[in-house]
Amino acid sequence: MSALPQPVTAAEPRHFLDLCDFDSATLRRILEISSLLKRGGGPRAPLAGRTLALLFEKPSTRTRVSFEVAMRQLGGEVTVLTDRDMQLGRGETIADTARVLSRYVDAIMLRTDRVWKLKELAAHATVPVINGLTEASHPCQLMADVMTFEEHRGPIAGETIAWLGDGNNVARSWVHAAVRFGFRLRMASPQSCQIPLETLAWALREGGDVSITRDPAEAVHGARAVVTDCFVSMSDDPGRNSAAELAHYRATVALMRQAAPDALFLHCLPAHRGEEVEGDVIDGHWSVVFDEAENRLHAQKGILAWALGLLS
Repeated sequence: MSALPQPVTAAEPRHFLDLCDFDSATLRRILEISSLLKRGGGPRAPLAGRTLALLFEKPSTRTRVSFEVAMRQLGGEVTVLTDRDMQLGRGETIADTARVLSRYVDAIMLRTDRVWKLKELAAHATVPVINGLTEASHPCQLMADVMTFEEHRGPIAGETIAWLGDGNNVARSWVHAAVRFGFRLRMASPQSCQIPLETLAWALREGGDVSITRDPAEAVHGARAVVTDCFVSMSDDPGRNSAAELAHYRATVALMRQAAPDALFLHCLPAHRGEEVEGDVIDGHWSVVFDEAENRLHAQKGILAWALGLLS
């Protein structure tokens, strides 16, 4: 029997918390690993003998299934814990949870409603922690999004991407991606729903090409991709956003026709046809949303392999 591949020894665990934490070369390497694994390359079952804990304080179809399948296709095992299964809601601290799980598993994915919980988990875990979503960001989704764009249109560096709608967690990760992958990001949002000023300030300090407008036509003009998300996400306060304001930012056929002739439409799903996007857009020739959904699986394979140091 051949020996299991050995992880790279590191003084600190390789957490994957936010794209802004990494340099461009590291993120590009993770995408290279993702593409290699998608093609069936690399060692067979590189994560055999490893276990991933999936912690869900917020439910998800794509995150749960894609991480479970990714880990198992790489030869590893998965244990899933929801808020009903964990002691976090019954008084146990996040620090103690991190210390205990680090004795049982080789990596932890957390999907939560508060970024401070993710940071505290990572601060006390001795195994890699992966951000499956917080109210502040969604980095795994952006790795899949960049992967999808590049599969269809080649390198994303230097391209123009348009964001429509709420400046939510996914929008903030698009800002991080624009800086680290070197593309131009135009964001169209109503005044009440724009990304936080500190996120924009970070992008400008880092030399990113990120701009904000209240005119969706200005944002999409000539863009190679148009991106949106649910106007009200699960567990969001429906009163936080103005439906009347956001309706102006719906991805419509008319707007897509103002983008580049070969523009793509991306949406991380679940989608609400008739709210943030017209059915003729998400189901039309522009749309790559199901390729994007599939690539959550492959991008997360790359993240897991990188975090566990098996394909550096």
